[in-house]
Amino acid sequence: MADPTTQSAQISSLNASSTKECPYSVMELVYWRDPKKSAVAFGMSLLVLLSLATFSVISVVSYLLLALLCVTITFRIYKSVLQAVQKSEDGHPFKALMEKDLTVKPENFRKFVDMTLAYLNHAVKQARHLLLVEDLVDSLKLAGFMWLMTYVGAVFNGITILILADVVFFSTPLVYEKNKAQIDKYVDLIRTRVEVTVAKLQDKLPGAVKRTKAE
Repeated sequence: MADPTTQSAQISSLNASSTKECPYSVMELVYWRDPKKSAVAFGMSLLVLLSLATFSVISVVSYLLLALLCVTITFRIYKSVLQAVQKSEDGHPFKALMEKDLTVKPENFRKFVDMTLAYLNHAVKQARHLLLVEDLVDSLKLAGFMWLMTYVGAVFNGITILILADVVFFSTPLVYEKNKAQIDKYVDLIRTRVEVTVAKLQDKLPGAVKRTKAE
């Protein structure tokens, strides 16, 4: 298995290439570079999550497809009647979309598989590192986080967490961009205190289980 440095470099290169090819990447959406596109993405994602919180997945998918079909069928009939009245030969109203190539290119599919495989290998390596207690401090951090998540799970269900995550996903980057200096200051302060606390706890551990620095 490749070392972590190689895997990180591979993931970074794949992310960079995929970001360049996408005209409206996820980062452009969450930073609201185009307010209309970001508003549509945020509104649709929030609507779907709120629908899933109320109805079943089958019902949500059925209603979404039914609503889409109602719009497309109504527009098709309207354009057909308009063409008959005006005696025009504009053709199918969705002709441009129907002629658009939507097939997945082999190189794009291979790139997606390579990216997925890089993430999967990295996740497996991290899981082994944490669950088999390769580093006691990191495993204790995971145990503490999982313990906190048990309380979160007792208060929120999965859909509620996804709704909150969606709101945070579309609001936090913009807030951070406008208040970067102040936020970085407090983040550095918190990071310093956490590192000092971890270092103190690590010094109290037996020598056999202390973190060993990579040479």
